[in-house]
Amino acid sequence: MKVLLLLVMLTTCAASPQDLSDKIFTFPLRTNTAHVKLITSREDFSAVTVCLRRFRENTIGVRNDLAAFTVPDYTLSTWHSICSTWDSESGLAQLWFDGQPSIRKFVSSGSNFTGHTRIVLGQKLDAQGGDFDIDHTFIGMLYDVHMWDHVLSPCEIQDYVQELNFSPGNVLNWRALEFQIVDKVLIENKKRTCY
Repeated sequence: MKVLLLLVMLTTCAASPQDLSDKIFTFPLRTNTAHVKLITSREDFSAVTVCLRRFRENTIGVRNDLAAFTVPDYTLSTWHSICSTWDSESGLAQLWFDGQPSIRKFVSSGSNFTGHTRIVLGQKLDAQGGDFDIDHTFIGMLYDVHMWDHVLSPCEIQDYVQELNFSPGNVLNWRALEFQIVDKVLIENKKRTCY
């Protein structure tokens, strides 16, 4: 009974918005279960921008199921800012890595992303609604995750990358994030870099 009560309390706490300004998510294990579910009630998107900062020791390209982008000059064991954009009118997606834009690639145009929005950190879904693949596990740290319902301008992306005064995401906001942790993901204090 005590364990059930504790689980209910943890789930309830995790589902209310939390300010994670000085926090990071740490994904320490190679597993096909550990992830963070990000919660939003939004179900219709004609455009999106997602930005986050990540740190990992091994490198792969950044991709979704629709477009793959090669990441230039990926330095291991350091923080990197990544933003991706998509607009349904043009159908173009673009990746911004540490403030540097990729070429824009055609993904899909003429229709919005609609329906239940499932946003997961730390794992890659095999297919929509599918299982997780242990070979696509993220091992590393993430913070400052934001999502907007429009394409940010290059200047807005630069403000995010340089950690200047930027407008937080209007869909997902790291300073008021609703989330649920599943399995072994830690919330830790963000360590300051000393020079």
